[in-house]
Amino acid sequence: MTSTLAPAPADRHAPARDTVAPRRRTRVLALPEARWAAAALVLFLIALPLQLTGAPAWTWGPLYALTYATGGWEPGWAGLQALRGKTLDVDLLMVVAALGAAAIGQVMDGALLIVIFATSGALEALATARTADSVRGLLDLAPATATRVHPDGREETVAIEELAVGDTILVRPGERVGADGRVLDGVSDVDQATITGEPLPVTKEREDEVFAGTLNGTGALRVQVERDASDTVIARIVRMVEEASETKAPTQLFIEKVEQRYSLGMVAATLAVFLVPLAFGAALTGSLLRAMTFMIVASPCAVVLATMPPLLSAIANSGRHGVLVKSAVVMERLGEVDAVALDKTGTLTEGTPRVTDVRPLTGSGLTEADLLTLAAAAEHPSEHPLGRAVVEAARERGLALPVAEDFDSRPGIGVTATVGGRALAIGAPARLLADATEPGPGFGPAAALASGLEDGGRTAVLVMADGAPVGVLGIADRLRADAATTVSALSSLTGTAPLLLTGDNPRAAARLAAEAGIQEVRAGLLPQDKVSAVRELQDNGRKAMVVGDGVNDAPALAAAHTGVAMGRAGSDLALETADAVIVRDELATVPALISLSRSARRLVVQNLVIAGVFIAGLVVWDLAGTLPLPLGVAGHEGSTVIVGLNGLRLLREAAWRRAAG
Repeated sequence: MTSTLAPAPADRHAPARDTVAPRRRTRVLALPEARWAAAALVLFLIALPLQLTGAPAWTWGPLYALTYATGGWEPGWAGLQALRGKTLDVDLLMVVAALGAAAIGQVMDGALLIVIFATSGALEALATARTADSVRGLLDLAPATATRVHPDGREETVAIEELAVGDTILVRPGERVGADGRVLDGVSDVDQATITGEPLPVTKEREDEVFAGTLNGTGALRVQVERDASDTVIARIVRMVEEASETKAPTQLFIEKVEQRYSLGMVAATLAVFLVPLAFGAALTGSLLRAMTFMIVASPCAVVLATMPPLLSAIANSGRHGVLVKSAVVMERLGEVDAVALDKTGTLTEGTPRVTDVRPLTGSGLTEADLLTLAAAAEHPSEHPLGRAVVEAARERGLALPVAEDFDSRPGIGVTATVGGRALAIGAPARLLADATEPGPGFGPAAALASGLEDGGRTAVLVMADGAPVGVLGIADRLRADAATTVSALSSLTGTAPLLLTGDNPRAAARLAAEAGIQEVRAGLLPQDKVSAVRELQDNGRKAMVVGDGVNDAPALAAAHTGVAMGRAGSDLALETADAVIVRDELATVPALISLSRSARRLVVQNLVIAGVFIAGLVVWDLAGTLPLPLGVAGHEGSTVIVGLNGLRLLREAAWRRAAG
């Protein structure tokens, strides 16, 4: 179809022409695992008080039976299916242990075990579904169609998949770029934060590279396609997220091997306890009672609670202080971190450009307030982030802004306006000075001042009045107030200083790193470069944590041993890919989180020792002597209560204060 649309107005807030599908998000109760776990939990919570208050068994017995059915049928059925593949998993073992407990009268114990494992399965299913949603949602960043321009000038709207390398596409103002390519004609500011993480739009002109999914500003661009749709940077980000997620599979395989060996060992031992005495003439009833007692005391309830209460308590405590840790596995892994890589924009910094310098030129007759007032008045109609930063700086100082007339914006150059009868031009120093027809004596000092600001990692903005430079503004992203203390704390915890990974320019990165106390900086990185840096750390035996906030950080977050996302300004993909999210945007919680995880890991070890001692002692008693069933149940439940209470210690406020101190 030939396009007959006229060019769009230059409105940066106008919706993009391409339609981006809303990101799909799985609801919790949409998952069958979550529905069954919720039903089991509700039934258990109704039955438990009835039993404890001495109600007749007919009131709570059927409720417990329904708890077993709703929470246990799915893992039980999956376990039976696994048996057909000659695999015995611990979930089936838990169902059998729960049924064994019920068979000798310990109905509540078995129901609790069923509820714990049903809930765990539901959380795992939800995490998997949410990750899949976020990866699919990333593909929605790229538009579905693009305007292809034929050699004869004819325009045609085509699907992105139909574009071929060498095609020319037209990107109008407000549209997303349809393909990775190079600018043939036109000048515009392009917001490419989703790819590089740069906080400010980048001026794109002839021969500059652009990326699919980035947002065009106020100018029109003709772009030659250089990569197939399946090989764009966005598509590669999706593949890297999926591949990095798969690299965590060996850990899961190791856990499954442990489960398999334990399951086989316990089944074999239980059968032996039952059959061996029978072979030597023991009574059937006594042998069965001994085997069932063994099943109860050897069941891993205490081992399960040895791990979960400390980790879940740490998760709950972190949540109260603005950190969402997505699973107990993540909380445990956080304590293993021995290297940290930080993103710059939105992570180490606030992610918002601010005026840092107001420098009137000598001889201009202007004070700092005068210079900022003129610049802000001229920029007031502008919607460019740099213009908004200038206006915000004037408002913070309480300056009254006169009305600007004859406003005009030129992509890649700046703005012009008339303020108080003076013709102002504000924008990039190199372009404004180069366009001047009659360079005057102030041009040299202005260029030197702008160069000095840029060497310091700031963006320089030249202010010209009536054709002569009158001052320069410096604009930069501001370091977070807690950045330096966080870097110091992370260095102490891990033994090495954090690494800075950013898509921003080297000068800005070096300036911010110096302020934060970071020595090693890698700048100008694309998403795949960040992944390479993380993998380099891990190839050297380090367990790396990545802290970031943008779509461009998502592959590195997934590739890292642990990924942490800044939640307030973070992209959906970064939040979903990350293992933990800092909801309140407080960077100082990162070292506190690592410290709290290490406390949880120490409690896990303590609990495993306690659980192991109890289980081993009761098993030996049962095998070597005659362990009364009530005493066996009491010992088993006693160990469960002890490890549970020990793990709950991390719920206290004092635990967070110690971690943060």
